[in-house]
Amino acid sequence: MNYQYSYLVTIQYLGFRFHGWQKQPNLKTVHWAIDKTLKFVCQGVRSKSVGVGRTDAKVSATDYSFQLFIDEKLDESEFINSFNRNSPSDIRALAVKRLLDESFNIIQHSKVKEYRYYFSYGEKNHPYSAAFLTGIIGELDVDLMMKGAALFKGLHNFKRYCTKPSEETKVVREILECKIEVNTELTASFFPEKSYVLIVRGEGFLRNQIRLIMGALFELGKGVYDLEFIEQSLNPTSQIDFLKTIAPSSGLHLHSVVFKKE
Repeated sequence: MNYQYSYLVTIQYLGFRFHGWQKQPNLKTVHWAIDKTLKFVCQGVRSKSVGVGRTDAKVSATDYSFQLFIDEKLDESEFINSFNRNSPSDIRALAVKRLLDESFNIIQHSKVKEYRYYFSYGEKNHPYSAAFLTGIIGELDVDLMMKGAALFKGLHNFKRYCTKPSEETKVVREILECKIEVNTELTASFFPEKSYVLIVRGEGFLRNQIRLIMGALFELGKGVYDLEFIEQSLNPTSQIDFLKTIAPSSGLHLHSVVFKKE
């Protein structure tokens, strides 16, 4: 089905009340809310939206893109204003750009994604924090977790960091950056006094890969795992079983998507 025009729309959203990006029967998802908004914004004009990828339930995004196919040229400024007037308060459009390359495909186009996972430890957090970061009650050895995070950088076999991979799943992936820092960017009056962020960048991620990495780092910080265990978990010939600790989804944020020139 051909459309006359194609646009790249950049948005951000708080995922806490949504069941992920992808449309699902009888569930409120981000894609469902986007298309509901577009019905008002593009009223009477044939259109279709395709997201840059899936996000899990409760996962948020500060930089997400979708490709809008439409049969009418947009007034880009008016589109942004209309979209933000009609969209729910937890979704905001940031930019829209016409795509002149007819071969551009938002799913297949080469890109680098950066995810950030926010967390804290100690006493239980203020309930309002639950939508943004994960609070671990008790102690964590964050210095050891920082060393553990560095082990994931590079080209590795991530078969143990994927939920139910099939025989066809390409489990060898390269992580361009993986580190833990003190969180200074995402703040609020109800946040704990100190929090941290896991920063992960790569061209493609497996199902639940980052949440499984974060889960393993939590176990490392609690003293359940050691650095050798983390190293062995990336060795496909080791006897380690599939990992079961998946970090909660609400601490995970898609921080940026950068499309590479081809």
